[in-house]
Order: sequence, then C-alpha cells, then structure tokens
Amino acid sequence: MQNISDASLHQLVEEIAQLLVSQQKHLVTAESCTGGWVAKCCTDLAGSSAWFERGFVTYSNEAKIEELGVAPATLEKNGAVSLSVVEEMALGAMAHSNADMCVAITGIAGPDGGTAEKPVGTVWIGWAMQNAGVHSICFQFAGDRNTIRKQAVFEALTGIVKNARD
Repeated sequence: MQNISDASLHQLVEEIAQLLVSQQKHLVTAESCTGGWVAKCCTDLAGSSAWFERGFVTYSNEAKIEELGVAPATLEKNGAVSLSVVEEMALGAMAHSNADMCVAITGIAGPDGGTAEKPVGTVWIGWAMQNAGVHSICFQFAGDRNTIRKQAVFEALTGIVKNARD
C-alpha cells in the first residue's frame, strides 16, 4: 500500500492538463467506486474546462445502463466489477460525450461487498482513446475504503498521463 498525497494527485492533474491542452484533447470520466473523485481532482485545477469535458458517476447498475449504455446482460453475466463492464463504461462515456479520451473505474472499495473471486480492493480501470479501443487493468489494492479509492484515483490519473503521451 502506497501513501499517496493530495499534492501528488494535483501534480498528475497538472501534467494531464498540459498534455491535453497541447494536443487540443478533452477527457471524460466514468466512475463507480471512486464516486467522482477523479473528476473532482481534474476540476480542482483552475482552467480545467479547457480540457475536462464531463464526468459520469454511475454507482448503481441502473446508472451504468442508463447513462453509459452498459448492457444488462454484461452486468448479469460478469458483475459490475469486471473487464467487460469497465470497457463498456469507457466506450459508453466516449459515445455520450465530446471527449477524445476516457478513464472508467469500477471496483469494490469495501468494507463489504467482496467475495473469494473478487475481494475488497479489486478495481478495474479502463482507458479509452478515440478510435483506439480500450486498455484495461485489474488492480488489487489494500487498505481501508478511503485508501483503496485514493489508490484507484492515483492509478487512473497515472494511466491518463501515460495514454496522453503515447
């Protein structure tokens, strides 16, 4: 478990801002377990309207279906915390926005909700770029609810930087 400071999150957002502004690109977020924390970090930076397009907080399965177009069959077959759902969230956010890139997050922050197959701390993060598909990673974070969520935000922002550079 890493200790992540608010300053390190802010530094990542500043780097994202520079990259996206220089490329004239916009970001959309689709968040579940982080409850809009990535969008909050982005909009904490003055001038973020130049590169942050919008954020979706789709905590319930119904919201994932209604706001992002996640297929009910995907949720039923795989559960909300899965590769297929995070990728449908990312692609749905891209389809329902004017953004050039997306980060989507779904996971189990705890303290309840974990299973043997998907323990507390399981978080899927997917990054999508316009016309480039989705790249997703499953993380297993440790700690309490806040720590798990903060680690997810950090990894999401780190991935945005990496994808914006590629």
